Amino acid sequence: MKAKSILLVEDNPQDELLILRALKKVSLANEVEVVRDGQQAIDHLFGVGEFAARANAELPAVVLLDIGLPRISGLEVLARLRADERTRLLPVVMLTSSDEERDRLKSYEEGANSFVRKPLDFAEFAETVARLGIYWLATNQPPPSA
Repeated sequence: MKAKSILLVEDNPQDELLILRALKKVSLANEVEVVRDGQQAIDHLFGVGEFAARANAELPAVVLLDIGLPRISGLEVLARLRADERTRLLPVVMLTSSDEERDRLKSYEEGANSFVRKPLDFAEFAETVARLGIYWLATNQPPPSA
């Protein structure tokens, strides 16, 4: 059985590289698919637009979603995921640089499963991402038929 993938929605190339390295370091066998803006995230998850070939593809095990994205914000992506029956239970972790209390509150109001601030320290950031990967892919039990 193929391991479920992770969808990383991140527009910062340095953060993307660090996240990918941290997940690889903990030896998770899961594929990490990367999109760089909110519109790509929606298209990828719903199999439309440039991702039409994914129309019947399995959803990822978890979405790591930044808030400050081009085109469509992470909060709007989250709202659209929760509004659709196909993705309303999909685990979404807001992984963001935002330290704004309103962003954290809005994330939870829109149905985020977790809100994680990206640490500024390189080693701490890598450790945080590694723990996220282990938890959501190895420890967490997803809802039935998700």
